[in-house]
Amino acid sequence: MKSVLIAGVAIFASLVTVDGVAANMPQLARELNCTACHAIDYRMVGPAWKDIAARYKGVTVFNYRGKDYPLVEGLVMKVSMGGSGNWGSAPMPANDPSGSKKAEIAQLVRFMLDLVK
Repeated sequence: MKSVLIAGVAIFASLVTVDGVAANMPQLARELNCTACHAIDYRMVGPAWKDIAARYKGVTVFNYRGKDYPLVEGLVMKVSMGGSGNWGSAPMPANDPSGSKKAEIAQLVRFMLDLVK
């Protein structure tokens, strides 16, 4: 009985944590399912958005698949098409291979980069 109670509390705590993560993220990030892997200020499956912003502070160019792009455009491509190697071995899956959500992803990339000024 005690182990069932402990398991129940652990499940509840994890749900509260996930809801807390989602509450800090913009609504658009929740709609595009970014919150499944990212939080604003701590690492989950993927890096924290503040860590990403800090890495690219002052950077103007992003190299994606061997080609240089303006930072926001390159990061939008990375989010849209996916990739790996920038933050460890876990790959980021493609989130918009058709490019139909490019404007929304660009809005989130700008939000993320603005987290660290």
